[in-house]
Order: sequence, then C-alpha cells, then structure tokens
Amino acid sequence: MTLDKYLIAHCSPTLASLKTANMFTCRYESEAGLQAAVAAWNELFDEKGVSLLVLRESDGLALIYVCRKKRLARDLQQPGVQEFLHEYGYDRTDVDGALCTLQQRLAEQDGFPHEIGIFLSYPLADVRGFIDNAGANSLCTGCWKVYCNECEAVKMFNRFKKCREVYSRLYASGSRDILQLTVNVG
Repeated sequence: MTLDKYLIAHCSPTLASLKTANMFTCRYESEAGLQAAVAAWNELFDEKGVSLLVLRESDGLALIYVCRKKRLARDLQQPGVQEFLHEYGYDRTDVDGALCTLQQRLAEQDGFPHEIGIFLSYPLADVRGFIDNAGANSLCTGCWKVYCNECEAVKMFNRFKKCREVYSRLYASGSRDILQLTVNVG
C-alpha cells in the first residue's frame, strides 16, 4: 500500500510545518498492509517530527491523521482549548490522551465530532462558531468554515494552497521525494 500520493495531496501543509495536522481517507486491501504502511512511514518521519495515526477503519477505508505532535501539544495548551475539550468528554488533554479520546469518539459515530477542528489547527473561535451556528453563517469557507479573523484565515488558506501546488509539482517532477519535502523541526 502506498500513501505517497495522499501525503502530498492532503498533507503538504503539515509536511511543510505550516499546519499542525491534516487527515485523509484511503482504501486499503488488508489491515496488516495498512498497519505496515503506517509503521513504515512513522519510521521514516520520526526524525522529522511527523506522525501518522489511523483514526478509524471501516469497510476497507482508513482515516489517516498526519500530525506534528509537538505542535499539537502546543495547540492543546492554547487558552480555552482544554476547557472546550472537557465539554466534549476529553478527560485527558495531553497529546496521546486526547488522540485516544478522539479515536473513541470517531468509533462511536459515522461523521466527525466537531472538536476535530482543534486537532487540525483550526482556531477555537472558528470551531465554536461552527458548532454554535450549526455550520451556517460563516464569513468564508476554505479549509474550514471561518467565523472570526476572516482576513488572516484567507491568507492562511492561500499559503496552504500554494504549498500543495509547489509540493505536488516538485514531487511529480521527481526532483524531490516526500522526505526531502518534509521540514525537519524535530
């Protein structure tokens, strides 16, 4: 199983260290093959500070979370985030504990729990805005629905888009492989 194309298409901002995390869904033939592919990428990415985690598996589809755990630890310490996560049943807000709870919440439902935005580096105000407005009334939509700081969000969306374009071009040309494109921040 090769995850290369998914990593470039969906996770370039995380590989470039512009964003804490991204996720994608991919098909897999066998659970053993999926686990082997994730383990292989984790070994390769270890020195770069990037981790892959299977958040959910169902009917031959896997939801893969690609993150920078050190950055996620900082995100989880942002003002109001721990209290927010406690509202949704997160007893632990350290990285491993929070990710474990997220996996449990994903297993309990078909969709996505709204707090998942915190794990994807969406601003808390936008996550709360989405919940409070049931997904309506956003100022704009890009990687997420924006309810606060529209100008800053649009700039960020443009940076992410440019990053994906550059990474896709460099990878497709063969001039750089995924490890060469992954920023090393430890």
